[in-house]
Amino acid sequence: MGKKSILKKLLFWLNLVFALFLVLSIAVKHISAINFTFLSLLSLTVPFFVVGNGLFLIYWLLGKNRKALVSGLALFLGFLFLGPVFRIGTHQSDGDSKGISLMTFNVRGFNEFNQLDIPDIDSLIVDFIETENPDILCLQEAPHILKSHKSKLLLNYDYKYIDYVYGEPTNRVILGIYSKYPILDNQIIDFPKSHNSAMFSDILIGSDTLRLFNIHLESFKIRPEVRTIQKANSNKLFVRLNKVVAKQLEQAEILEEHLNATALPKIVVGDFNNTQFSNVYQTIKGDMSDTFLEKGKGFGKTYSLLNYPMRIDYILTDDSFDIIDHKNFDVKLSDHYPVQAILRLE
Repeated sequence: MGKKSILKKLLFWLNLVFALFLVLSIAVKHISAINFTFLSLLSLTVPFFVVGNGLFLIYWLLGKNRKALVSGLALFLGFLFLGPVFRIGTHQSDGDSKGISLMTFNVRGFNEFNQLDIPDIDSLIVDFIETENPDILCLQEAPHILKSHKSKLLLNYDYKYIDYVYGEPTNRVILGIYSKYPILDNQIIDFPKSHNSAMFSDILIGSDTLRLFNIHLESFKIRPEVRTIQKANSNKLFVRLNKVVAKQLEQAEILEEHLNATALPKIVVGDFNNTQFSNVYQTIKGDMSDTFLEKGKGFGKTYSLLNYPMRIDYILTDDSFDIIDHKNFDVKLSDHYPVQAILRLE
């Protein structure tokens, strides 16, 4: 048997593995994974297996080999049941359409601990937000104490809800909602045995009231540097990731109860710390619309992890809203990238 023949057989077996994992990822969305959280970890790898199957498909097609059917079928099923990894933006944004501009951004404490070696990055974040000037701003991992140059953020918004402002500072990861529209009511949603939480505000738009949820689910706490990941013990890392997914599922079910409990028009934004292919995302999303899937383009990357195109920050709306536009900003001011949507309340 020639070397080329052996190589092709090895490639085909590897191809079968990639196709199998992609198909298994489809099942993850449709099973009750609270007892099979390890399967949910597959949702983090979907873009990797999509790209891999795409390369195998091209390779076999160039050789006019029927083995291309394996990856072709896996990719077709993935697109059918998981949705697109990459979206080709074809819509034309109507600049004259009036809508509510809404931004969500995990600011990682305004670089409080100098995670990014960029001078005055906290001021750059404030300048960026002021330039974009969204009508409603949702922050995750906001700092406990706003320094003077950050506090001007407060001046641009007449209404705000930040959990440490409305009570004593806590051990929670701080969330904030800033609005140019009146805020009528607020609530913190605590997650058991977690530093993470969610909040909602009821916001008056004209004569209508919407409920805006700002959420931050359990984090995997993986520093996005190559050397950090290389040094991690694989067994310990797997156990930790498994525990995090279990917590995320628990938190998603708590949020689902709150979402079902209100008849107000709903928007959910924030850092889900998991991909659109996970049952964590599906539990929260339900029958809501994802603004990226409706009006976005490209990979929609919202988190920087070794240039791996992860989308873990979202803006979801119910059918009370028209989605006019969606934008992912490519600005390196945090380990997350800001996301903005333009919405119209019907």
